[in-house]
Amino acid sequence: MTTILSRKGQIVLPAAIRERLDLRPGDDFEILVEDDGVISLRRISQPPNFGLVDHLLDCPGPLELPERRRDLPRNIQFD
Repeated sequence: MTTILSRKGQIVLPAAIRERLDLRPGDDFEILVEDDGVISLRRISQPPNFGLVDHLLDCPGPLELPERRRDLPRNIQFD
């Protein structure tokens, strides 16, 4: 795939790449320039909740959440 540099110095990543890598607006990138002129772009931000499931599964014991009272508008009632 190819892309071009705009007058403002911006490079558009093709949609196929953005979708494949789940890239989102606001993701952070690092740009590396090698001696031979090769430019590398590396995402340094992680997708939302990256690693959350693994973190929860590594819990040393059962996960217990304390009960809490929900603040509901006064006009909502549950049967």
